Amino acid sequence: MDFRRSQPSWYHPVQPTLEHSGQESVSYLEIVPDWRLQQQIYCYWELKTIQPLDADFVYRVVADGCIDWLVELHQPDDIYVAGLSTEYLEFPLGPSFRYLGIRFLPAGLTQLYPLNASLLTNRFERLDAVLPQAAAELSGRFKLEQELSDMLAILNAYFCGQLTNFKQPLDTRVKAALEEIHRSAGQLELDRLDIGLSPRQLRRLFQQQLGTSPKRFSKIVRFQQLLQAKPSVQSLRANKLFYDLGYYDQAHFVKEFRHHYGLPPTKALPRQD
Repeated sequence: MDFRRSQPSWYHPVQPTLEHSGQESVSYLEIVPDWRLQQQIYCYWELKTIQPLDADFVYRVVADGCIDWLVELHQPDDIYVAGLSTEYLEFPLGPSFRYLGIRFLPAGLTQLYPLNASLLTNRFERLDAVLPQAAAELSGRFKLEQELSDMLAILNAYFCGQLTNFKQPLDTRVKAALEEIHRSAGQLELDRLDIGLSPRQLRRLFQQQLGTSPKRFSKIVRFQQLLQAKPSVQSLRANKLFYDLGYYDQAHFVKEFRHHYGLPPTKALPRQD
């Protein structure tokens, strides 16, 4: 399997790790897809219990601008789509589980399938209700005791085939807007974008291809930039990083952070020893 990196430099979505959760019996792993898919898929991921837990595990997913597919390998015939979420989500997963997932880059899914991404925004749907042919081709292909490498080979072969059969290139104007939004860390004044589209036209394309507006996506990018900086509670207070990211004041920052993460920064971020 060829895992060379050719992923676009404009976006690297971050999800909270389990490093600071105190839960040593749960493992989370991200794996780079085949290099031919790295313009559409950010990663494959696996979330599983190493041993059964004493209580249900609640997994927190923060806003990252992406769409995910996932299957719980105890029920491998049921594949689900988690659309782009404009806020955090919490999933109670039970005391024992093994999830396999695909995280599509912003606008990645709509490069592989004829789909309006806005129909999935803030929704959690069965794949067979959204893309029945894809569900039929993948359901039952994965088993609970199957090696991860074998499942990744199936996914790479399937998506490379889909890329050959149907590929809708990312609109160059949308790509330019995405790159500018990322370059500005989500602080770009969108009405100043010079990409040959009116704000209304750009909003329509973003809704279709990403599932959200340029303004909302910019807020997610700004939040993600903060996570990528990996601040501690102490360094955030000392360096006032939220001012550099364009938040008006601390209250504005805390409100936005809670909306996207579900916790205040003092509880979500690590503390220095």
